[in-house]
Amino acid sequence: MSVLEMKVPSPGESISEVEIATWLIADGDYVEKDQAIAEVDSDKATLELPAEASGIITLKAAEGDAVKVGAVVCLIDTSAERPAGLVSKPVEAVKKEEVVATPIPNPLPVEKPAVVAEKPASYAAGHPSIAAKKVMDENGISSKQVNGSGKDGRITKQDVVAAMAAGFSSEATNGWGGTRNTNREKMSMLRRKVAERLVAVKNETAMLTTFNEVDMKPIMDLREKYKLVFKEHHDVNLGFMSFFTKAVTEALHHFPAVNGQIDDKEIIFHDYADIGIAVSSPKGLMVPIVRNAEQMSLAEIEKEIKRLAIKARDGKISPDEMTGGTFTITNGGVFGSMLSTPIINPPQSAILGMHNIVDRPVVVDGAIVIRPIMYVALSYDHRIIDGKESVSFLVKVKEMLENPERMLFGGKDPIEVLLGL
Repeated sequence: MSVLEMKVPSPGESISEVEIATWLIADGDYVEKDQAIAEVDSDKATLELPAEASGIITLKAAEGDAVKVGAVVCLIDTSAERPAGLVSKPVEAVKKEEVVATPIPNPLPVEKPAVVAEKPASYAAGHPSIAAKKVMDENGISSKQVNGSGKDGRITKQDVVAAMAAGFSSEATNGWGGTRNTNREKMSMLRRKVAERLVAVKNETAMLTTFNEVDMKPIMDLREKYKLVFKEHHDVNLGFMSFFTKAVTEALHHFPAVNGQIDDKEIIFHDYADIGIAVSSPKGLMVPIVRNAEQMSLAEIEKEIKRLAIKARDGKISPDEMTGGTFTITNGGVFGSMLSTPIINPPQSAILGMHNIVDRPVVVDGAIVIRPIMYVALSYDHRIIDGKESVSFLVKVKEMLENPERMLFGGKDPIEVLLGL
């Protein structure tokens, strides 16, 4: 018998431990090489663990166990033969099973072997795929309300959509109301790490927040005028985030301390802007990094944000794509937030908070008019950024958002550039 020991690979630098989030197979199952067998959580991301060889698998860790990088999590008997009647699926089909609308019928009209009926229940039974869990979380649906039709009883996105379309009985509720029951769930490694970092930031930095308001009418008018041709030309939507990212990179050029960080008794200044964009994912808040955003066009920024957000949503983002940022932007406005004080993402020294856009009465040229206004907030570390710099930085962001053409001229008025002033 030839046995392969599968060890936990390193997800990235500084990560020494991961947590088994979900086994996608059962102990004793036959697995194909490169088939996803588990989802593992690190303190930065959720990753899939692929089988290194084909064979019968023996699990050495349970769901929820914390295991060291390099530790053995399962054994694969590579000398085992594929069970009779087991049809091998292409690896890509296994990974993307949740996008299949209907089950693929068996091409061979043969009877199922008796051994299949005696197969023990899989760990995957009743567990949702990443795409399915996102839909369930957004709609407050529990796994008890959906029957899984995926591999080994796994709940696919289509199962959730079908269950929602059919409706739920009053007996299949998620347990809210009418009882005095409680439920305990272990915090994920990612959530524990986020909690530790947030407390550390409050204790270790001199964090203050300054506020301002932005008249979004110029950008909204520009988007309305060019959104269709922009979409046709660049194959991506023109959103607000690219404007904010561009305005931030220009402001960081004028106020480099906001783009810096403290390292012991030194201040590190960066001549580039790696902008973290906070996004919500099924696993919690994640902050993928747009590298060298200062050199990107609006279209390039939109494409990169879209790529990273999809990877974060689907649990495919790597730790390297979430480390090394110099400044962060977070948008609570998509959830309806009017105003907040965002917490700095260490070791960065500042973070910009966007909020919802609301029609408000403002004074323009001595007259009261209605304009779409967004409140913005800059939280910063007072140890490295003075009050004058923080306020001036936020004013610079405001000026460029209210005059988008300035983003093309380094924050200057186009007329001043024309006149050489």
